Amino acid sequence: MALVVIDAGHGGTDPGATYGGRQEKEDVLALALAVGEILKQNGVEVYYTRTTDIYESPTRKVQEGNAVSGDYFVSIHRNSSPYPNQYSGVESLVYNRYGEAARLADHINSRLVQVGFENQGVNERPDLVVLNQTQMPAVLVEVGFINTEEDNEILDTRFHDVATAIAEGILATIWSA
Repeated sequence: MALVVIDAGHGGTDPGATYGGRQEKEDVLALALAVGEILKQNGVEVYYTRTTDIYESPTRKVQEGNAVSGDYFVSIHRNSSPYPNQYSGVESLVYNRYGEAARLADHINSRLVQVGFENQGVNERPDLVVLNQTQMPAVLVEVGFINTEEDNEILDTRFHDVATAIAEGILATIWSA
């Protein structure tokens, strides 16, 4: 079975995006651990870049994923906008829109839409270390906007469904590979 590297973005001294006392690093760590557990229950091996509130550089996280020869790299984040409640939805970032990473991103986004998020699409970001230095298909998932009440409500009230949606998107990719 596949080995999936799950990266909870930010951590430690880097809170990521913040809003009203909420910190991205906390939301994404909880999600990463939940997604990993669901994957394990489905026979998938999981490697976490972090399981506690520590900081490692994106380069270090990629090195870890490459060292364990992961089959997929999924970095979990929350988006933010200049103004509260300006935007909402899920967006997945990939090195390019072709190939396995784009399929993975499409699978994840489509399942998160079923939970209630708007789909902001799959977009190319070749400048991101976690996408351009991984030796495996890699996706950075922005799970809603941390400064949008509607997205926070979906995450808070349907947390297990959100984690399941991400895991199911990963599983669909593995099973169709």
